[in-house]
Amino acid sequence: MKRFAKTILYGALSLTMVAATNSCSKDFLDEESGHMVTDGLLETPDGALSVAAGLYANIRWHFGYEWAYGITLYGCDEFTSANDLTAEPWNSYDNRLSPLDCTTALGAANNNCPPVSGLWDEMYYGISTANLVISKADLIADEGTRKKVKGEGHFLRGYNYYRLFAQYGAVVLQTKPVDGVVKYFNRATEEQVLDQIISDFRTAYNILPTEKWRGNGTWTRYTAGHFLAKALLYRQSERCASWNKHDKAADLDSAIIVCREIIKECPLASKYEDLYGNWTGTDCKNEGLQEILMAAEHNADSSTKGRYGNRTYNYFNPQFSNFSGGWVQRGQYIGGMDFQRCRPTEYTYSIFDNVNDARMWKSFRTIYGLNAQAQTAEAAAKANGVDVSKIPVLNAADFNAENTGAQCKGIMFILNKKDYNDFKANGTLGKAGTPHTFIDPETGKWVPNVFAVYEDGKYSMDTYNLTPATCNIFCGINKTDDGSRTAEKGDATRDVIMARTGETYLVLAECLVRKGDNDAALKIINELRDRGTWKAGENRETYVGGDEAFKTNSTASATTVKKNKDAKGNTLNNLQAWYASYVKKNTYYISTGIPKTTEASSLKIESWDELPAEDMAVLNKLGVSPSTLEGKLHFIMNERTRELLGEWNRWDELSRTNLLIKRAKAFNAQAAPNIQEKHNLRPIPQKFIDGLLNEDGSSLTDKQKSEWQNKGW
Repeated sequence: MKRFAKTILYGALSLTMVAATNSCSKDFLDEESGHMVTDGLLETPDGALSVAAGLYANIRWHFGYEWAYGITLYGCDEFTSANDLTAEPWNSYDNRLSPLDCTTALGAANNNCPPVSGLWDEMYYGISTANLVISKADLIADEGTRKKVKGEGHFLRGYNYYRLFAQYGAVVLQTKPVDGVVKYFNRATEEQVLDQIISDFRTAYNILPTEKWRGNGTWTRYTAGHFLAKALLYRQSERCASWNKHDKAADLDSAIIVCREIIKECPLASKYEDLYGNWTGTDCKNEGLQEILMAAEHNADSSTKGRYGNRTYNYFNPQFSNFSGGWVQRGQYIGGMDFQRCRPTEYTYSIFDNVNDARMWKSFRTIYGLNAQAQTAEAAAKANGVDVSKIPVLNAADFNAENTGAQCKGIMFILNKKDYNDFKANGTLGKAGTPHTFIDPETGKWVPNVFAVYEDGKYSMDTYNLTPATCNIFCGINKTDDGSRTAEKGDATRDVIMARTGETYLVLAECLVRKGDNDAALKIINELRDRGTWKAGENRETYVGGDEAFKTNSTASATTVKKNKDAKGNTLNNLQAWYASYVKKNTYYISTGIPKTTEASSLKIESWDELPAEDMAVLNKLGVSPSTLEGKLHFIMNERTRELLGEWNRWDELSRTNLLIKRAKAFNAQAAPNIQEKHNLRPIPQKFIDGLLNEDGSSLTDKQKSEWQNKGW
């Protein structure tokens, strides 16, 4: 038996910040940090509900800083790092990713590199809170309250152990409250941990209400069911194959039943863009969509953000304020900060059917409006060899209505296929400062920055600036953009979706594939893909993003960015800058070359023998046949990209299926040289291991410490 010299499971200390109300309104986020938690409080209905509401604060940690993307998206196939190297070790798998937290002394680019101990510490913090809630729940006399409180406790404990298991494998199981006395414990086996996770999720699934009784963000039967299905599928996945003895059919059948229930009771949003693009501000009505099964709640009240606010708006935008030559300035009127952390790979752009899959155009932001006159028309014309009449001339007075930004485009991204180059008839491409002649065919004006995925059949998106390994130019996604921020670096107020029915469809499809019911799996996949099509009458050029929220921003009349000047030297206020920056159009037609149409599109797949060309290209590169289980799993991972790009679970899913190494080597040039078998698990934090003692109080030997560590670390 081993013990920990420091308290890692904080018991009542984790309850110093809990919710003060059990209201069904958004106010259940409100936190009160000054009161004492007592056994008596936990035994009363109102007190127990208030304490249980504090469990929700724990999940906001996931989105408060650089670890949001570092531990979930880096080192995979969809994203790689750009010119900012804050979390680089998590993407490159070099020797800085180790059991030690990577600091500047150990080679980190700065002090913000996600610590390998971060998830470990925070999940146990939440687990200790959940244990205390669960331990007292049976003392609550009112049955309805008892079930709610107990269900929430079991759900958070199951969820936190799920995150620990997915990242670290076998961990310490602690299911009883710590009362301040040092406890002895062993590292549980992977099987024991996953069995506990399934047990917690199943308990929560059986006793949580079906309705969102606290308001948006409430964990319900369907929230627990989604993760129960994922955990059962996990047990029948490749990473568990060496030890799993549970009945395959029983696990998969149970997961299938739960998934079908969720799909029936929590239907898909009718429009894909309603999930992310149509976000109009704090407590937007779309945050209450039935499809959303779990979200980290945020609002405009600074007292509800807890230890960390929502910082995810920083991570998916290119570094436009750097490369645009001053033509596009950043500010809160643009939905995302240009911290350029997550740069899509060639795989990510190419896996979409760019003609028929509307999800691509509703996820990627392809145009930024020109919001500052960086050069005179004469200077720009001379530098680029363009007629002076073609140079856009910014006039602040012109920007007084929505979408007026369409007249002056500062940045355009062309999301073309490898064999399409017709857009080059409009001139050469490049960034500001690199002479180029591209004229926007819609406006007849020169575009200061224009880039394509492919030029002349070669991948070019990573060649326009710096080197391919550190390029800060890319087309980013809009799923975290937030125009409600009242300062450029202010906290976002939008919720972060953590689980939704769109993923449930893909969990169901994979369960069916693993059972050998391939026809049923394809039917489910086609149902999901149908939501992603263009509908009859739809304008394929329309773009909408979280910038939309700025129209009601309290700072709209202020002038916070002094560089937003027009050709006459007039400074644009924030609202004018928003009108200039937010172009409600995309580059669909110039990227595809098809004639304008409002016809419906189709993404239906007729059989596993006739997969889309995009998928076959991936399978061919990987040397895998679509007729095999591995081939079908790769297809499902491709579909996950199209449906769930950037939604915080890619590393976990690739590790679960043992596809991480193969896909990272194939599609992530920065990960490929170093990734190896040991990287299917994270290292156990060294600071935890170093704190362990033997039962007699002696320190662990080096051999004992190595036995606590994951293989290869």
